[in-house]
Amino acid sequence: MEKHKRLLTAAALLPAVLNGQETQAPNILMIVVDDLGYADFEALSKDSSQEVNALRAATPNLNRLVDQGRAYSQAYVTAPVCSPSRCGMMTGRNQFRWDLSAGWAPGLPDHVRTIPEYLKEAGYETARIGKSDYGRNYFRYDVREYPLNHGYDSFLGFSAHAHDYWHLSQEMRDRTPDPDGTSAHLGPLMHNRSVKSFEEGYMTEILTDEALSYLSRERQNPFFLTLAYNSVHHLIHEVPEKYLKKFDVEPVANYEPDRMESFEGLEPGSYAAYYEKYSRIGSISGEQMRKYYLANLNCLDDQIGRVLDSLATNSLTENTLVLFISDNGGSPLTGADNAPLTAGKYSLWEGGIRVPLAISWPGRVTPG
Repeated sequence: MEKHKRLLTAAALLPAVLNGQETQAPNILMIVVDDLGYADFEALSKDSSQEVNALRAATPNLNRLVDQGRAYSQAYVTAPVCSPSRCGMMTGRNQFRWDLSAGWAPGLPDHVRTIPEYLKEAGYETARIGKSDYGRNYFRYDVREYPLNHGYDSFLGFSAHAHDYWHLSQEMRDRTPDPDGTSAHLGPLMHNRSVKSFEEGYMTEILTDEALSYLSRERQNPFFLTLAYNSVHHLIHEVPEKYLKKFDVEPVANYEPDRMESFEGLEPGSYAAYYEKYSRIGSISGEQMRKYYLANLNCLDDQIGRVLDSLATNSLTENTLVLFISDNGGSPLTGADNAPLTAGKYSLWEGGIRVPLAISWPGRVTPG
């Protein structure tokens, strides 16, 4: 292994940002993705000494980020599943310090401060776009876990493990017998203290659009933007048609209450039945699931490319620290590839907690 590989934690960013030697505080863009396989981050798969999946991932826009910054091959998170991992990531503390049950739902206690809270004290504007999942108190605005209650000035996204990629409208929520009845849900996105309904559009693109709008604003203070995509989490078969064609897979019909039959004893018409049927290998073969996964990842990479382009267009690249990380290892249920690591999401083997990481900060992080 290269001698310059590093172990990095979220807390390690703060001294670099807040030390007295900086004449101008940098903007910070933290891009968090969901369940990305170690070998599916192309910068790491190229360095693998072992053969990886024959259907290899290509991430050209993430490669751009690596080319102007650095990829880290020994980055670790504090848990192999999203909720506790994100608690550790956003606090710089291991969630076991307050969650002695060692569960998947540690939450954010009042006495544990978050990165956006520290940065607000340092004069930053803060925003979160996308997934907000700390394991408990979902769908509520009056709890510590809601982004506006732990340091963020604005929020557009959802509070749950996952969200349907297409169904973001109030109309669909009203038609669904159990919109919040599973680990994923559907319907309008939470928007500050209200909701925002989208009659059309794909989640990954909608989140990117919001990020581009945020980056284009005029401001006096530096910003901290957390862009937390739900790609490439479960329901990876829900991908825009041009990506499905690229990977030679057929569209899977989106959820419709009137057409959903019972699955594994779950109620006919329920979103839970749809989610359980199509979110893992079974109804979809392993090879096909890998292709759906790659289609989703290709879309995600394109959207991250739009974000990088926006930084350049708005003259933000030179003074923006960009951090890209996955919340945990790739899921064995959805076609991810963690080679050469053992196991993946849900496991404390390396494949579950050793994750893709890249950091770019021109003039501060040496490319390589």
